Amino acid sequence: MADGISTFWGPVTSTTEWCEKNYAVSSYIAEFYNTISNIPCIVLALIGLINALRQRFEKRFTVLHISNMILAIGSMLFHATLQHVQQQSDETPMVWEMLLYIYILYSPDWHYRSTMPTFLFLYGAVFAAIHSQIRFRIGFKVHYIILCLLCIPRMYKYYIFTQDTSAKRVAKLYAATLFLGSLCWLFDRVLCKKISHWPFNPQGHALWHVFMGFNSYFANTFLMFCRAEQRGWAPKIVHFMGVLPYVKIEKPKSQ
Repeated sequence: MADGISTFWGPVTSTTEWCEKNYAVSSYIAEFYNTISNIPCIVLALIGLINALRQRFEKRFTVLHISNMILAIGSMLFHATLQHVQQQSDETPMVWEMLLYIYILYSPDWHYRSTMPTFLFLYGAVFAAIHSQIRFRIGFKVHYIILCLLCIPRMYKYYIFTQDTSAKRVAKLYAATLFLGSLCWLFDRVLCKKISHWPFNPQGHALWHVFMGFNSYFANTFLMFCRAEQRGWAPKIVHFMGVLPYVKIEKPKSQ
């Protein structure tokens, strides 16, 4: 939220701002809370990445956790600077990440193995090229929502076919964090004018980042469990320090 002060990164060139006063905490960070709230996503993605590598999950999950970290770093750059170039480093990875989720969700039943990754790769490349030249506003949000909606039916299918109670609980955590995060996003977006007159800003967009960091982690964990079941790896949900769920597998000796 611009207030006419002199800024370290120069005038705001991004097409979107949020309901946090610019440079209110640090003279080097435009939106302080919206920036640091991406840290949980990076930490959770790193935990997921270590688990995927340690147990030798398929490379798709390694790439997925790395994409979560790239998205969080891009979001930090965007909110720290509010520059158009950095906005692209946030929005383009958002689309790439959703394309990766679409691949992971739909590829097990896709009979022509090379067509889906080829199409999604080209789609992501073309989007990045167009997005670098054209400033999308509402169009980007509509496009991103459509990609998200494409994932929901498949996630629901995985949920109803999963018999493991602990895995179902992880899926419910995914749905709960998505719901709560979306409420925070809408609250920050729709009620910004009222919030600006409050003595305390609840930082709805920063809360969105935190919830979505956990949401991505729960989604990845649930998908790893489902994929391990498909591969016959006897997966089970265990908890790190009794709190954070992750997937533990036992591969057959032949694998």
